Amino acid sequence: MLFLSIQDLEAAINYWRSQSPAVGEELRLCPEAAALAKPYALMIVQGAQRVPMDVLDEPAKLAIQGYLKING
Repeated sequence: MLFLSIQDLEAAINYWRSQSPAVGEELRLCPEAAALAKPYALMIVQGAQRVPMDVLDEPAKLAIQGYLKING
């Protein structure tokens, strides 16, 4: 997979949130969802529909790969 769509990214965030719901008064996201939240927010701000996989940092790549392994 060379590109990740905003829909796939949102689905991965929702998957990780369902596996490990936000905790604490600040509703802190689990590490996987948190790693995917930044590229997701950037895509929304930029109006992008997809992002190249190679621009994701290592934690985000691991989170999306874990999601795709289970749900892909």
